[in-house]
This record gives sequence, structure tokens and C-alpha cells, in this order.
Amino acid sequence: MSNVLDGMKGLAWSSEATSQPKYEQLRNYVVSQIESGGIKAGAALPSENKLAEALHVARSTIRQAFAVLEQDGLIYRVHGKGTFVHDEARQRSRKGQDLLALIVPETDSAFYPSLQRSFERAAAKLYNQVIVCNTNSDIDKQASAILQLIDLRVAGVAIVPTPSPITPAFHIRQLQQHGIPVVCCSRPVAGAHTPLLAIPFEEVGRRAGEAIRQAGHRSVAYFCLGRSIASAAYEKGFRESIGPKASISVVVANCGSTDYDALQEESGEELEELFRRDDPPTAIFCSFDSLAEWVYLQLLKLGLRVPQDVSVVGFGGTVRGGGFASQLASVTIDEVGLGTQAIELLTKMRHGELAIDANESRNLTLSFWEGSSLGPCSSK
Repeated sequence: MSNVLDGMKGLAWSSEATSQPKYEQLRNYVVSQIESGGIKAGAALPSENKLAEALHVARSTIRQAFAVLEQDGLIYRVHGKGTFVHDEARQRSRKGQDLLALIVPETDSAFYPSLQRSFERAAAKLYNQVIVCNTNSDIDKQASAILQLIDLRVAGVAIVPTPSPITPAFHIRQLQQHGIPVVCCSRPVAGAHTPLLAIPFEEVGRRAGEAIRQAGHRSVAYFCLGRSIASAAYEKGFRESIGPKASISVVVANCGSTDYDALQEESGEELEELFRRDDPPTAIFCSFDSLAEWVYLQLLKLGLRVPQDVSVVGFGGTVRGGGFASQLASVTIDEVGLGTQAIELLTKMRHGELAIDANESRNLTLSFWEGSSLGPCSSK
């Protein structure tokens, strides 16, 4: 530690009016010493008090410099022991070595693959690398992933929180307490203070309801995956736009979006029950495209034509691809913009342009994909 302190005593402060603040000069000096090998990986740094005294600056200057270095993943603090240079600080200080993380509930359906691609592309433009963590909507897996990301000292995290059970605030605070900025995507985490890129859930339901109502449907159904804040908001917007005169059946599938066997079985049973009624639905709104695809398939198995007998409307991303996705009528969000904006916000927080606990919120842009699964209500 004495060698580190002796080296820092040689730091010459710039006094020009256009020069950087002293905390930035100190931060840059430490980075240059890490890159040159003057300060070794694992080295203990002097305390804030000792540095402030040796460099003849305010302790707040040292604190600011350390905060930026910690946020960059170059140093870390151990309570009661001190501040240390990270083992990978030399690699991380070089352009292109910052590691960002994306935490999602699944990676193989709906809009998540294109969200992942857009996040990776936006990160690559800034010479950052990306690690993707798939939680399968399991809150324990999410907690484990967060602990591993803290251990890796990632530079920032974008997270689509688990909806049920609801992600607790301490999951987010653990990251922030280690100087790791977080952006919440899709939905907020109650009690956590982070920027939010939000899906306007009620508006999604409203858009779906408007399209179905305009097609003349008055006997309708709403299918969702589990009970959550999002599914309740979809239903609220859907009911408001479909109108009080419509008959609405609500079906809740109590399985995960990637549990395909259970999803197929549940959707099949519920549809059989609905179409045994005297007044079955002529249109179905599903809270997610993956669920809408299974409903579509089950309707065909029942001998029903889509959209001649029953219309289906889903919700997903603007990147539709081929197969069912291109055929399915859906309310869509700009998932490409979601990935790009997440990188933008993380970059601002990492550079100190936005507070790590900022409550900035942006609603994602919605549109409607016509597809071919929504048609006029057939006369009976």
C-alpha cells in the first residue's frame, strides 16, 4: 500500500480552467497506473483519509474518484478491510472489455430473441460484451444469476423482472450497492429505484380490444399466463375498449410460457370447455404471442377455422419472422428499441450522466400487426 501511496503523491494537479475535475484526474491516473502495471491486480488502495491528506484534496474528491472506479468494475470494497484493485481491472480498463448483462425470463420465444440481438448489437457499437441470463421465470434462478453477476463485477444490468413471484426490491439493490447500474425492462420492481423501460400494459389490452370490437366481435375471451400485475392491466384495458355490452370469458393458464406440454394441455382443455357453451367466443385475445400460437393450434385441432370461425390476437415484438408469428394478428412493442434504450441508459449511469437510482420512466412504442388471424365476426 505504501508504494501505491508514494506513486499517487507524484500526481500533478492541472489548474487550467478547462481541465477536468480533480476526482476525474485521480480516476484517470489510477486507470493509467493499472494499465501500465504500476498498480497491480489485488493491490490494497490507501484509505480515503490517507489519500486526501497525502494529495491535499478534500475527502469528497477521493470518494467521487473511488465511486467511478467501482462503477467501472476496476476496484471493489470489502467492509471492514478496505478498497482493492479488481483481479481483472487491467483487462476491463481497456476499450472493449466492459461486460454488460441481460436477464430475461426466457430466450427462445416471443420477443426475447430479438430483444437479445438488439441489446447485443447496441452494446457492440460501444465495444462492450454481453452475457445473457435466462431465469425461466424462476425467482431463485434470478437471485443466483444476480449473485454471479456481482461476482463478475459486470458494468451494468438490464433486467426483465420475474412477474410471479414478483421480483423483490433487494434483488435490484444488491446490484446497486455494488455500484452496478440497473435498468428495468417491461415492468418496475416495487421499492427499487431504477430507470424503467415500461410496457404500457393497459394500452396493450386497449389496442387489442379496439381491433376486436371494430371487427364486430361481441362474445370474446381473454387468455393469460398466470395472475400478475401485467395480466390484470391487460384485462382492464381490454374490458374498457371492448365495451360493456360484450361477453368476456377469462382463462388463466397456470404454467410457464416455456412449459410447452402443460401449455398445450391447459389451452386445449379450456378451449374445449369454452366451445361446449351455447355462446362460444368468436375472438380470443392472448397476453403473449407464444400463448396465442398454442391457442391457434388447439382451435385447429377442434376443427375450427381461424379467422373464419374464431379470431386470435396476441401480443409480442415488432420483429415477426416467419411461421405463426407472421400470420398472427398482434399488438406489438418495439423490442429492438427496448434493447437500444437499455444500453443508452446504462451508459449514462456508468458515465455519471444519470443517477444510479434515477426514477426515469419511458413507455415503449406500441403498434399493431395485422397478420391474418383477425377477421370479421361471422354471422350466426
